[in-house]
Amino acid sequence: MSQYDVIIIGAGPGGYVSAIRCGQLGLKTAIVEGRDTLGGTCLNVGCIPSKALLHATHMLHEAEHNFAGMGLKGKSPSVDWKQMKSYKEDVVSQNTTGIDFLMKKNKVDVIKGWASIPAAGKVAVGDTTYETKNIVIASGSVPSSLPGVEVDNDKGVVVDSTGALDLPKVPKKMVVIGAGVIGLELGSVYQRLGSDVTVVEYMDAVCPGMDADVQRTFKRILEKQGLKFVMGAAVSGVEATKTKAKVKYATKKKPDAEEVLDADVVLVATGRKPYAEGLGLDALGVKMTERGQIATNASWATNVPGVYAIGDVIEGPMLAHKAEDEGMAVAEVIAGKHGHVNYGVIPGVVYTTPEVATVGATEAALKAEGRKIKVGKFMFMGNGRAKAVHQGDGFVKIIVDKETDRILGAAIIGPAAGDMIHELCVAMEFGASAQDIALTCHAHPTYSEAVREAALACGDGAIHS
Repeated sequence: MSQYDVIIIGAGPGGYVSAIRCGQLGLKTAIVEGRDTLGGTCLNVGCIPSKALLHATHMLHEAEHNFAGMGLKGKSPSVDWKQMKSYKEDVVSQNTTGIDFLMKKNKVDVIKGWASIPAAGKVAVGDTTYETKNIVIASGSVPSSLPGVEVDNDKGVVVDSTGALDLPKVPKKMVVIGAGVIGLELGSVYQRLGSDVTVVEYMDAVCPGMDADVQRTFKRILEKQGLKFVMGAAVSGVEATKTKAKVKYATKKKPDAEEVLDADVVLVATGRKPYAEGLGLDALGVKMTERGQIATNASWATNVPGVYAIGDVIEGPMLAHKAEDEGMAVAEVIAGKHGHVNYGVIPGVVYTTPEVATVGATEAALKAEGRKIKVGKFMFMGNGRAKAVHQGDGFVKIIVDKETDRILGAAIIGPAAGDMIHELCVAMEFGASAQDIALTCHAHPTYSEAVREAALACGDGAIHS
C-alpha cells in the first residue's frame, strides 16, 4: 500500500494548487477527485465557462450597439447558441487538460473517485484505502437554494448556476433570484442574448456587503443595459411546469401582498454552501461551525491531528483565489515551513461589463469602527482611454487613513477593474500610501491612470476632474 505524505480531497483551485505546491516542496502527494475532469466547480461549471459566455455576449453587445458608430458597418451577427456552448466547452477542456499536465509535471498521483476518511491517516476511495501522514480537505461548495424552491437542472426550467450554463435554448423570460455576483453575471449573459431578465433580491441593494457607491452605480448601469430589478423582495416559492415557471414573492413594503412573475427559466442564485458530504467527518469527530463549515485554526488544521481544510469548506469568502492562497499556505505548513494568507487583502470581482472589483474595507465599515478616513474618487468619464471604448461609466475609489494616508480599501467599477485592482492590492500588501501611487508614473492612455487620479484625489486633488 502506498504511503503518502499528503492526500488532498478535491481537485478544484484550492486542491490542485495545494497539490502542485506540495509536489514542489518534495512531498509525496496524491489528489482525489470524483468528477471526470480536474479543476472543480471553477473550471468545469463556474468561473471559467461563465467568463467564456460573458466574453462572447459582450462581443455581441459591441456588434449590436457600438460597431456602427465606430464605422464598422454590416449586419449584426446572429446567435448560434449551440456553437456558443461548444466554444464554452472547448475553453473548459483546454483548462482542465492543463491541470492534468500540471499534476504529471509535479509528480502528483491522481485518484479518481469519491473519498471518505475512515480514520486519521487513511483515505478510502471505492474499495481501496490509502495511507497518508496528512489529509487536506478541499471539497469546495455547491449552490444553495431556498425553501419552497426546487432546482432541477435536467428539466431546464428552475436551475442553479450549473444548469444556467447549459440551457437548451435562450429563454424569452428569465427571473434571477439573487442579485449577487453569480446572478448578475449570468443575468447579464442572457440579457445580452435577448432574454427579458428580472432580478429579484431580498436586500435593498445589489451585491450585499459591497461599497454603497458601487452598489448604486452598478445597479443604475445594469438597468441602463436592460436588466430589471425587484428589490427588498422575499421569494416564497416557485411553481414550475415542463416549460414555464411562476415566481411568488412579497416585498418588504407590502409583506401581505403576494406578487407573481412569469418566466421560461428561473435561475436560483442565492449563494453557495460548503460541501463535505460522504467524507465521514461526524464519525471522525471533526468540529464544524454553526454555518456548517469545517472549523480550523490559523494553520488550517482541524481538531483531528493530521487533517487540514481549505477553501469554500471553511470560513471566509467563497473565492477561488482565496482557496488557492490557502492551498499554497497549507502545503508550506505541512512541509514544516510558514504558511501565510493576508485575509485583509483578498480582492473580489464581478465580471460583468463594466467589471466591479473591491479590496479591503468599505467606507461604511471604517466609519462604523470610528476610523478617521479620506476618500479619493475619480470618474472614468475623465479617462480618455475609457471613453474611447464606450466605457466611461464608473469610477475608482480609494479609502485611506486620514492621518497616515495608508490605503485601507478600494473599489473600482469600470473597464478591466478586475485587473486594475491588483495595483491597489500590491500597494496594500506593502503598506503603501495613496501618495505612493500618486507619485508613480502611469502610462498614457491607460485605464490605470484612473487609479492614479483617485490617489491624487486623496491629496490635493485629481488632475483631470
